[in-house]
Amino acid sequence: MNHENHISNTTYILVWLGLMVLTSLTVSVAGINLGAYTLIVALTIAAVKVFLVSAIFMHLKFADPIFKIFVAIVVLTLIVIFLLTFLDYFFR
Repeated sequence: MNHENHISNTTYILVWLGLMVLTSLTVSVAGINLGAYTLIVALTIAAVKVFLVSAIFMHLKFADPIFKIFVAIVVLTLIVIFLLTFLDYFFR
């Protein structure tokens, strides 16, 4: 591992604690009736968790640009799948 791409143990611990807080928040939100916004809030929290894991633990932050392009394509594909699913569900 290159020294300029080194992530400190403190950063790992802080990100892990953040993930634990976000997981607790997800569980808490699941018990609250937010109507149509429950799913949106849960998916937003999940997206933040995915970003933290991929950027820090998977070292995507320091990856070559081609890997970032591949991840962007995957994320866009997932967004399209979610949109098509939601459109099908809401406009029955």
